[in-house]
Amino acid sequence: MSAIPPQLIGQSPAWLATLDQISGAAALDKSMLVVGERGTGKELVAARLHFLSPRWEQAYIAVNCAALSDELLDSELFGHEAGAFTGASARRLGRFERADKGTLFLDEIATASARVQEKLLRVIEYGEFERLGGDKTLTVNVRVLGATNVDLPAAVRAGKFRADLLDRLAFDVITLPPLRVRKADILPLATHFGQRMSADLGIASFPGFSAEVLEFMNGYNWPGNVRELKNVVERALGRAYNEEDGLALPLSQINIDPFEAPWRLSEDEATVPQIGLPETIETGETDFTARTHAFELALVNEALTVAKNHQGHAAKHLGLSYHQFRGLLRKHGLRK
Repeated sequence: MSAIPPQLIGQSPAWLATLDQISGAAALDKSMLVVGERGTGKELVAARLHFLSPRWEQAYIAVNCAALSDELLDSELFGHEAGAFTGASARRLGRFERADKGTLFLDEIATASARVQEKLLRVIEYGEFERLGGDKTLTVNVRVLGATNVDLPAAVRAGKFRADLLDRLAFDVITLPPLRVRKADILPLATHFGQRMSADLGIASFPGFSAEVLEFMNGYNWPGNVRELKNVVERALGRAYNEEDGLALPLSQINIDPFEAPWRLSEDEATVPQIGLPETIETGETDFTARTHAFELALVNEALTVAKNHQGHAAKHLGLSYHQFRGLLRKHGLRK
């Protein structure tokens, strides 16, 4: 990884306060936790804590605790001796040895087993550990940063996380604000992702966003936070790139749910969603246009009522894209 601190984009008060905390915490040579909802950028913040610290010239090693089984995580962190388990044909240095004098980032630390937690406790407290299958005590000097989207104090109360390990990790805790409270950061972030994706696609300049897309992005709650915003912007550019003249104007079509489709799979693929058509149709003359207009209007109003006037949720209720739903609002004079 480059020795340049990762770029953290934002200008909202909540984000600026977080950046101040990161800058102050980086200089303290202590183990720390970075917590926040999924997609808030915990990995980037941990890297920034390292590259703004006195250890910035030393190794920065990251491991995802959730990606490995208990035994593999033990071996990955602390190494193993030849013959320690089936397939261990040679000695292997663990991440702690490789991160000596530097920083070790433990992502998804709440998933570590009780056995691994006990060994982490010892190495953080005393800098001592043994390789798996070994009996020699090794000493390292490593700053440990942990990240999680789990409420660790609650996990301690539930008996799922060691209280003494939490005490040692939580010298300071940096809690990242979700994107829904960082409204001022949505456009700068979206533009940044759009410009990077444009460069990857060989597009001379990023076309920007239409007024309707900007309105939607600012009103959406972004449960997947910055990662979701990145995916949405990049997907919109990718789809527009494959359309003739798709990037001639600002992006006017974005897709929150990549699974969205008229023939979307469901738990029962044979089930066709019903839209409340009457079982019988009156015979005789009828005004087809008026009746379909009234039926459409009723569906839109029903969806808005169910969604408490949240247009994105109303669109999902009807199985439509946000832009399809906005088109219906304009058609029926309901936009405001």
